[in-house]
Amino acid sequence: MEMAIDTPSPAPSAASPAPSAAAGRQTRAVESVRLEHQLVRVPLEVLRATARTNHRLAEKEIAAVLSSASSVSAPDAVDHLTSLVSRLHGLKRKMEEGARAEELQVQRCRARLDRLAAASAGDDGGWEDIRLKRILVDYMLRMSYYDTATKLAETSGIQDLVDIDVFLDAKRVIDSLQNKEIAPALAWCAENKSRLKKSKSKLEFLLRLQEFVELVRAKNFLPAIAYGRKYLAPWGCTHMKELQRVTASLVFRSNTNCVPYKVLFEQNQWDSLVDQFKQEFYKLYGMTIEPLLNIYLQAGLTALKTPFCFEGNCPKEDPLSLAGFRKLAEPLPFSKQHHSKLVCHITKELMDTENPPLVLPNGYVYSTKALDEMAKKNGGKITCPRTGAVYNYTELVKAYIS
Repeated sequence: MEMAIDTPSPAPSAASPAPSAAAGRQTRAVESVRLEHQLVRVPLEVLRATARTNHRLAEKEIAAVLSSASSVSAPDAVDHLTSLVSRLHGLKRKMEEGARAEELQVQRCRARLDRLAAASAGDDGGWEDIRLKRILVDYMLRMSYYDTATKLAETSGIQDLVDIDVFLDAKRVIDSLQNKEIAPALAWCAENKSRLKKSKSKLEFLLRLQEFVELVRAKNFLPAIAYGRKYLAPWGCTHMKELQRVTASLVFRSNTNCVPYKVLFEQNQWDSLVDQFKQEFYKLYGMTIEPLLNIYLQAGLTALKTPFCFEGNCPKEDPLSLAGFRKLAEPLPFSKQHHSKLVCHITKELMDTENPPLVLPNGYVYSTKALDEMAKKNGGKITCPRTGAVYNYTELVKAYIS
């Protein structure tokens, strides 16, 4: 027989934290980057976009000034050069504004890197509290609660750790689509044309289709044909099937009962455009498609989801007894349980060798701890909480967990 002998281990030095705690904080920082890469990527993408815009503006204006300066004629040279100087002053003012915008994004990148570095510090509670508030602000922004998100960010002092301004830019496009206006969304596509092309986005094509459908709905058939030739024909090599279907709407009109064409004129097409825009917006800035709050909740629900949770007698203490959590857990697999766990219906505590289960004559099982306390209070009598049947404590039979 082997015997285990406990020996006192040396106490950790008070000058430095325990190695396990430091390693745990480092792991937490790594996991945070994996799950929340948008924390650093969003301001970086905004910085890149701002720098590209400033660069294009400077190139365009300088090229125009040089071209204009080369064609100056003697009679009106002074006036012409004066207008060029004014134009360069305007360019300088715009470049200063652009530089300030770039500096703001650099500041945000620095603040977020410092936040990740703080994960290895000792203030676990404060770090997790700020993390939770960031996740809540992200959820509110995605659900269009902009004022509430802004208020929470301001009161918590985490303005540099959230992306309110980026979502407000997206809000302008979303509001226009909800008001059945295409122009702001098309302008957004033009601003981000190269990046959308790299990701093989079809958002612009869908917007063009909707604009064509609206012309057909208004019975502007000749303008619709001209619009299709100008804006839809270039997409024919990649989206011929959709193009043929929407073009046929000229024949079927908006009051058709033919399902493949009737759906083109339904109002929920605008809702689909809003959803499509949101997905492209999230991908463009490196955000997760699902809110961070949903991702973290699903991670926890994965460990809790069992077939028993979806039965009618699911206990109220189980989060999956709530409809909202059940909806989140629907696409998740059931948790893999290597060993069955018995939980007492009375105390909600685990039944094991230290707290073995006892079987009542009616077949119901409860923990020894719960039934001992009940017997002491009731003079050796046990009342089954499920059926109300009363038994003597001596009638209980011990069950063994194998």
